[in-house]
Amino acid sequence: MSDPRAEARQASRLTAGGPSRVRYAIVPVPRLSLQTVARRSGVHPDLIRRFVALGLVEAERDASGGLVFEPTAPAALARVQRLRTGLCLNYASIGLVLDLLDRISMLEAALRRAGTRSETPPWT
Repeated sequence: MSDPRAEARQASRLTAGGPSRVRYAIVPVPRLSLQTVARRSGVHPDLIRRFVALGLVEAERDASGGLVFEPTAPAALARVQRLRTGLCLNYASIGLVLDLLDRISMLEAALRRAGTRSETPPWT
């Protein structure tokens, strides 16, 4: 059974660039192993696995079944950790906050593209 939050995040990423944005990788995008992400982020691998299971961090499985991450995964983990420690949020709340922040970014990008940005500066 799939996670609706992860599906919504993926859909928002696909639609955020608009229909004209097509990406073709000329050079393969390097993937990071679980151990590399843990070392770079300073987070224990078991906690990273929990974040993946909760849908807070995205990962894929390689041919051997191990987790592989995008190069931006350490930054995503740092974001989760900042929300956890800075705002004292539980993991369910962090998922909701991340979804809302992604939605706000998508809406602000749509306003910039449409040229109808408000006079007030963004609060984020």
